[in-house]
Amino acid sequence: MEGVFAFNTTALQALWALGLGYLLGSIPFGYLITRTAGLGDIRGMGSGNIGATNVLRTGKRHLAALTLLLDALKATLAVVLASHLFGAQAGLLAGFTAFIGHLFPVWLGFKGGKGVATYIGVLLGIAPATVLVFALVWLTVAKLSRYSSLSALVATLVIPVALWIMGQPQMSLVLAVMTVISWWRHKANIERLISRTESRIGEKKQAE
Repeated sequence: MEGVFAFNTTALQALWALGLGYLLGSIPFGYLITRTAGLGDIRGMGSGNIGATNVLRTGKRHLAALTLLLDALKATLAVVLASHLFGAQAGLLAGFTAFIGHLFPVWLGFKGGKGVATYIGVLLGIAPATVLVFALVWLTVAKLSRYSSLSALVATLVIPVALWIMGQPQMSLVLAVMTVISWWRHKANIERLISRTESRIGEKKQAE
């Protein structure tokens, strides 16, 4: 297993990949889409989040779906571009900073989304098969619990383990860090899950 964690990308290439990933990830599609649609600032609605779940609270499902798609694909694009320019390891770095950029976009005072869609977008770029694992876990937990947040939390917990089993320790480590950050961003959801006040799928969202 010698060299499993070896990193061959040069320092300059790594910096370019990190910057590229962050800039793409920090594009606040939820904010831009709702503003363009004349719905105002999404940060003043619902949870104040710029992600697809909060966009859905506007009642515009097509805008929420578009936000979800674009938030995922911006991370995929970061991975693909950096991989093409500098190699697969740089692509992994770019995927990580795309995730960070979505959570902490400089354009919005570093207040962004919770990162689930962008997390999936990173998976699509670095290990497409794991998107199916994520979807299967999400759907299974959602069917059993009817909690969307719990489904995402469990799915992000499974992914690093799946990547390790697949013989991808570098990817597993990076995704494990992303999972920890994602759980931290979901701390309010976790508190509501513990207190059993979290809204279930199909129920009206309680006032936050």
